Amino acid sequence: MNTPTPPAPLTYRDAGVDIDAGNALVERIKPLAKRSFRPEVMGGLGGFGALFDLSGKYREPVLVSGTDGVGTKLKLAQQLGRHDTIGIDLVAMCVNDVLVQGAEPLFFLDYFATGKLDIDTAAAVVGGIARGCEEAGCALIGGETAEMPDMYPPGEYDLAGFTVGAVEKSELRDGARVRAGDVLLGIASSGPHSNGYSLVRRIYDRAGRPADADVGGVRLVDALMAPTALYVKPVLALLRGAQGEAIHGMAHITGGGLTENIIRVVPDGLGLEIEAPALPPVFDWLQREGAVPREEMWRTFNCGIGFVLVVAADATAAVAAELDRLGLAHRAIGRVVAAPGGDRVRIG
Repeated sequence: MNTPTPPAPLTYRDAGVDIDAGNALVERIKPLAKRSFRPEVMGGLGGFGALFDLSGKYREPVLVSGTDGVGTKLKLAQQLGRHDTIGIDLVAMCVNDVLVQGAEPLFFLDYFATGKLDIDTAAAVVGGIARGCEEAGCALIGGETAEMPDMYPPGEYDLAGFTVGAVEKSELRDGARVRAGDVLLGIASSGPHSNGYSLVRRIYDRAGRPADADVGGVRLVDALMAPTALYVKPVLALLRGAQGEAIHGMAHITGGGLTENIIRVVPDGLGLEIEAPALPPVFDWLQREGAVPREEMWRTFNCGIGFVLVVAADATAAVAAELDRLGLAHRAIGRVVAAPGGDRVRIG
């Protein structure tokens, strides 16, 4: 009688998960994360939960949370092998959102998922996240690296980010103070940021992937991959300064573009008259090569405006001067108007 051959022993590594690689990644990113720490951080990386002490900073704190990814800009980053700045995009998409309500982002956590962990790639991505956190003044205090064989094709990974911010209850910006006559001051974007990239990639592919095409003195590929602008530090400085009370509302221009984002912070009964923006070179290229209608541009891309302040009309000049001092390129893009019914957003 033949004795059955016992099955060969299997390990987690045989199944496609390398615990040692994950541990090596954690050790590599610890110093990167530590540079972003704030005094309120308790402990370091590696615990089951991240600790942050709010006790000495706020009287009546309101916590404001946000989560986001970078959309299919991630596909372009992987196609081009550019992994070192996509983490900045991830941070910016989250912290700029909580900034809209006047919140200071306190800490950030990331989620990195891949089929097979490449330590160099993952470290480059997390390095970008750490740099984004430093620039935004928030602490990278935790995250998760998930190696999931068969879930992702070779060389691909996915990203998500999470942030928690805080604002004094009395200083919360919720749009309630927005009124007819307020002026919209648009702060310049650094490019398409992290929205509309399914259309961007379709246009780029149809045009033959002309990476070196000139768009305003910049290579097209560099313009498309420019990291999302981080507005946190200068806008918080503005809110805490002499002109802070003149800021009645704010908007982060993300998916939905100019058409759908600013109106989110405008009370019912009011609407917006927005001047059609002059498109920066990269957006002009996208519109021309994609034959994209104007209205589609406005509701897909930021069209050169990444963040909007809704400002009391009589304080516009003073706020504009402060934006100049803070180094933020800006221009007036419209105003708030009465809109008792019908279309609340007009771009012309």
